[in-house]
Amino acid sequence: MSKALQVSSVSAPAFLGLNTQDPSLEISSGFAGIALNCVIDKFGRLGARQGYKKVNTSSGTLGANQITVIHELIQTDGTLTVLFFGNGKLFKLGLATAGAVAEYNIAEYGANGSPLAEYTQGVAGLGTILELTYGGGGTAPTFNAGNWQAASLNGIVYFFQIDNDPIIYDPAVSTTTYRRVSEKTGYAATVPKANVAISAYGRIWAANTETNNTTVYFSDLLAGHVWSTGTAGSLDVSRVWPNGADEVTGLAAHNGFLFIFGRRQILIYAGATSPSTMTLSDTISSVGCIARDSIQNTGKDVVFLSGSGLRSVLRTVQEKSAPIGDLSKNIRNDFLTTIASESDKQLRSVYSEQNGFYLLTCPTAGKVFCFDTKVTLEDGAYRVTIWDNIAPQSFCSRRNGDLLIGKTGFITKYTGYQDDSSSYRMQYYTNNADLGNDGQTSIIKKIKILVVGGSNQAISIFWGYDFSSSYQSQTVTIPTQAVSEYGIGEYNIAEYATGIILEELTAYGSGSGKVVQTGFEININGSPISFQKIEIQTKTGKLA
Repeated sequence: MSKALQVSSVSAPAFLGLNTQDPSLEISSGFAGIALNCVIDKFGRLGARQGYKKVNTSSGTLGANQITVIHELIQTDGTLTVLFFGNGKLFKLGLATAGAVAEYNIAEYGANGSPLAEYTQGVAGLGTILELTYGGGGTAPTFNAGNWQAASLNGIVYFFQIDNDPIIYDPAVSTTTYRRVSEKTGYAATVPKANVAISAYGRIWAANTETNNTTVYFSDLLAGHVWSTGTAGSLDVSRVWPNGADEVTGLAAHNGFLFIFGRRQILIYAGATSPSTMTLSDTISSVGCIARDSIQNTGKDVVFLSGSGLRSVLRTVQEKSAPIGDLSKNIRNDFLTTIASESDKQLRSVYSEQNGFYLLTCPTAGKVFCFDTKVTLEDGAYRVTIWDNIAPQSFCSRRNGDLLIGKTGFITKYTGYQDDSSSYRMQYYTNNADLGNDGQTSIIKKIKILVVGGSNQAISIFWGYDFSSSYQSQTVTIPTQAVSEYGIGEYNIAEYATGIILEELTAYGSGSGKVVQTGFEININGSPISFQKIEIQTKTGKLA
């Protein structure tokens, strides 16, 4: 008499994200062992990440150089300008038109702020990059690196970098040049040559110079060029650190508070809307920020990279240094190992409200950690996936929701399902699991996968036994789908279209073992895809 099939299923593969931290056999089936080049959509399903398309047609004087910072200036009249730095030069993103170059924002927004057209759909196609020239008096400044931090205030962008003259882009004076802050009319005192700078509560805040890394300077109200009169001032925190000497590595603002990050500690000042009367509200003595550009305000919280993982400011305040505050706890060891190989000056991050994720790029390792911010797991962590071949060097989340990515020689936009017209590989594998009784082998008979989208794409289904990396596989093709696909709207942003087809794909297994791992890989080449369910049908074999 033949044995009955046993059925094991995961209704939403990887809906809990990666878990490489806990013992494999003890992990919930909702976690993934591998999740590459994918995201978790708003329905909790694992799907392909989007790709990127070039925004500028040629690199011009940027050449084949890295773009180290991208910043969008939002003026009071709604005008939007994208600025970026690379090859020791400052650039502005323009839009190619017939016979002339129009401002990037003109084709993007109307006079009332309503969207007119995507910037990649201009008259002559993709955009151009415009090098800004020095428009001040005397000798142009020489930049010794590209590690700028940009901050907008009152229609002007301020760029700060340690041991460099801070510079400004002021479109009210010129839309084609930049100058030193010290060359702006009305300049007062000495603007700090700071490594850290933010715009908050109507002023510029700056800290960490070559000679002083424990003083936070703040400009006059609505005047980032005034540092000694009006309500400008400074705050020396050298004797406030609760756990010994430290240095300011970053700043953030949220809900009237100013957060001053040290490398190992955090100071929280209340009443920062009036700096002369703000007071020390709280301190955190054992968690700090190790990378300036990891700090992102999500609207409800501030996320940052500490020496022990990715953290949330507000939850860290509530829990102090409790492990539950670690947003990266489910990949902790792998995450920290990767971070340790990076220079803190190369780490860049972005929060995209439109996509519901926080990205941290690790260029040396060639990885992007994608933290899903839509849901926090019961253990206090974010759901995580990894992108391993997109290699961003910088990011910018725009006002209209676009996510810009800096690549060598080009600004790109996160969109579509190709990487610059090329396919990319999406991979998902379960963790190892014991599907039968202890000590009894399992024989895989069938693996069924329920997919959404991916019309006419081949998918390879893998299975293996007993922790071996030698997998068996079968390739099946998703049938051509004649109805409208949900890719008409980006599936992690817009509602699914009607008429969606779910396809069930089947691979026929072989072999046996006590511990089973399954997975699938697919080349994403223009079509979105997500996965609804995995079902594994096995028979029990002999006792080991």
